[in-house]
Amino acid sequence: MSDLTFKVLIIGNVWPEPTSSASGSRMMQLIQLFLKQNHHVFFCSPASLSEFSVRLNDFGIETAHVNINDGAFDEYLKKIKPDFVIFDRFMSEEKFGWRVVETCPDAIRILDTEDLHCLRFARQESVQKNIPFSISSLKNEIAKREIASILRCDISLIISEFEIELLKQFFKIDSSILLYLPFLIDINALKKPLQFDERINFISIGNFLHPPNKDAVIQLKKHIWPKIKKNIPEAELNIFGSYLPDDIVQLNNKKEGFIIKGRANDAFEELSNHKVLLAPLRFGAGLKGKLIEAMQCGTPSVTTDIGTEGMMFDLEWNGFIENDFNDFSESAIKIYTEKSVWEKSVAKGFEILRKKFDMNFHSNVFSESIMKIKGDIKKHREENFFGALFLHHQMQSTKYFSKWIEEKNKKGNA
Repeated sequence: MSDLTFKVLIIGNVWPEPTSSASGSRMMQLIQLFLKQNHHVFFCSPASLSEFSVRLNDFGIETAHVNINDGAFDEYLKKIKPDFVIFDRFMSEEKFGWRVVETCPDAIRILDTEDLHCLRFARQESVQKNIPFSISSLKNEIAKREIASILRCDISLIISEFEIELLKQFFKIDSSILLYLPFLIDINALKKPLQFDERINFISIGNFLHPPNKDAVIQLKKHIWPKIKKNIPEAELNIFGSYLPDDIVQLNNKKEGFIIKGRANDAFEELSNHKVLLAPLRFGAGLKGKLIEAMQCGTPSVTTDIGTEGMMFDLEWNGFIENDFNDFSESAIKIYTEKSVWEKSVAKGFEILRKKFDMNFHSNVFSESIMKIKGDIKKHREENFFGALFLHHQMQSTKYFSKWIEEKNKKGNA
C-alpha cells in the first residue's frame, strides 16, 4: 500500500470460515493482504463465533464483538481511529456505515460486495419460478439496498468483471467508485498436482447454507449422475460440504455411488485426489471458489455458464461448460475417461490462474487505488454526488431509527 502503517478496521457480517465457504477464503485473503504490508488490522462483528471460525487473534489481529444499534460501537471507533474501514457485504454497511461517517469522517470506507446479492437473488427466483431470467428482474428490493450502499462508500470491491460491467452499464455506477479485485492466488505457491492415473472418482463440494450448492447436488442426483454411473460403473461421486441439511443427507446411496461425505477437513486435499469436479450451478453470482480451488489442485471441472462467469475471459475453460443435463453427463464421462482431454484441461486451468488471478498484480492495483483515494478524499467524494445524496438520507432515516432502538433497549434494560 505504501511505506506508511495504517489502521484497518474490518466489520464482518460473519466471522470468516475459510474451510466452510469461498466468502471466508476471500476475507482471509484481504486480511493477509493488509498484514503483509504491516498494517494494524482490527476485526469486529455482531455475529457469533462458530467452532469453524478462524481465530484471528492468532494472526495478531485485535477482535471485538459489537452490537447493532449500540452507541458503544461509536466509542470503539473513537478508540481505534481507523484509517480504512472495510464493510463485509452491504448489510454491514447498512448497520454501521452511518456511525463510521459520523465518528470517523476521514476514514476511507470500502465495501467488499463478495458478489452482487441482487443478481444472485434474481437468478434464484427465476429458477424457482421456472421462468427465463430477465435483466429487468434486477430491479428488486435487494438491488435498491445494495446499490445505495455501493454509492455511499468511497470504493467498492467487485470480485467479477461481469459484475463490474453490470454495475456500470445497467445501474449506471461511475467506474471511479468500483474496483475489480478477484480471488488472490499466489502463483508461486502452486504445486505439481497428482496425475490422471493417480486419481479416482468425481467430487462435488460447497457450503450448503448457499442455495446454489444445494440445488446443484439435487440436479446431480436426479438428472446427471445416473447416466455417468451407467457408463462408468466403478466410479463414485463424493459430495463434500459444510452445514448439511437433512434432505441432502438422505440422498446418500452407496449402491448408486452417490456418497454424502459432509464437511471436508481439507478441501484442497480432497480436490487434489479426485479426478473431476462436477458443478451444475443453475444460479448464483460472483466467482465460484470451488472452481478456482479445483484449478489450483490441477482438477478439471464440468460446470455451467453460471459457474464460469467472470473467470474465463478470453481463455479456454479447464474442462467443459454444459447447460444441458444430458450434455453435462456426456462431457463428464469424456473428461474422466480420456487422459489427453483431462491433461489439456489441467493446463488450461493453470493458465487461467496465472493470467487472471495473480495475487501480486491485483494486490498492487488495490493498494495504488485506495491510496490515490486517500490522497485526495475530499475531491473523490465531491465527484460522487449521488453517494452524498444517499448518505444524507441514510443519516436522516437509518441513523434516527437506530438511535430510537438504542434508547428503547436502554429503557428495557433499566
